[in-house]
Amino acid sequence: MREMTGKQIVRPYGDTTGDGMVQVSFTLPIGHDKRAEGAALQLARKMGIDPAMVVHAKQMGPHFTFFVVYGSVSHLVDVSAVQVLEREYPLLSAKEVNVAVKTRLRRKLVVLGACIGTDAHTVGIDAILNIKGFAGEKGLEYYRELKVVNLGAQVLVPELVARARAEKADAVLVSQVVTQRDAHLQNTREMSAAFRESYPAGRTPLLVVGGPRFDEHAARELGVDRIFGRGTTPREVASYLTHALTTKETR
Repeated sequence: MREMTGKQIVRPYGDTTGDGMVQVSFTLPIGHDKRAEGAALQLARKMGIDPAMVVHAKQMGPHFTFFVVYGSVSHLVDVSAVQVLEREYPLLSAKEVNVAVKTRLRRKLVVLGACIGTDAHTVGIDAILNIKGFAGEKGLEYYRELKVVNLGAQVLVPELVARARAEKADAVLVSQVVTQRDAHLQNTREMSAAFRESYPAGRTPLLVVGGPRFDEHAARELGVDRIFGRGTTPREVASYLTHALTTKETR
């Protein structure tokens, strides 16, 4: 990495430092032959990879081919211009979470979790909620002062809203893994609108969504309070809920 007029400039690394080498994969809707490989190289060049070479090609059914292309790009990356969503709350231990909720909220913090729409992938929401947890951390069910209700997969938005009202949920956690045609964004906007229609202004539960394809900066655009990306641990979520809800209660 080198400084350039106050900027932190880097290039991709492949075989030697600063050689700009990258590897990309994609599928083209054509059968595998020499013409298909030529088409893959043409696409790579249009992406700025030049010279490029096809290092792997495999036919996927009669009309599709999967490619891996390796080559050099001339683009530079300014690391100093990258915007990162910094954590604005302290990372608490399970004991600290329990103490904060008990002393400030003076009741159990109710968390409702689900995968909505047609999404049947519960691995993410289970990693956060189930007591077995994720990455060596216990899930939210382990926290004594949290009441966790996990609705599982393919929950309809009206059902989610009704259950949140019945449980008097303080926070609603929604996991979205299916992203075809931006289904995760559409589902999140639908959920947000439904909660705001069902609750009095300013009384909606804390709305939190998570998944590997979400942009953490898009919370306001999607109408939710927080977005968590891939690699998020139960402790991070518990700390955020504690901070957001106990601070709100004590104002």
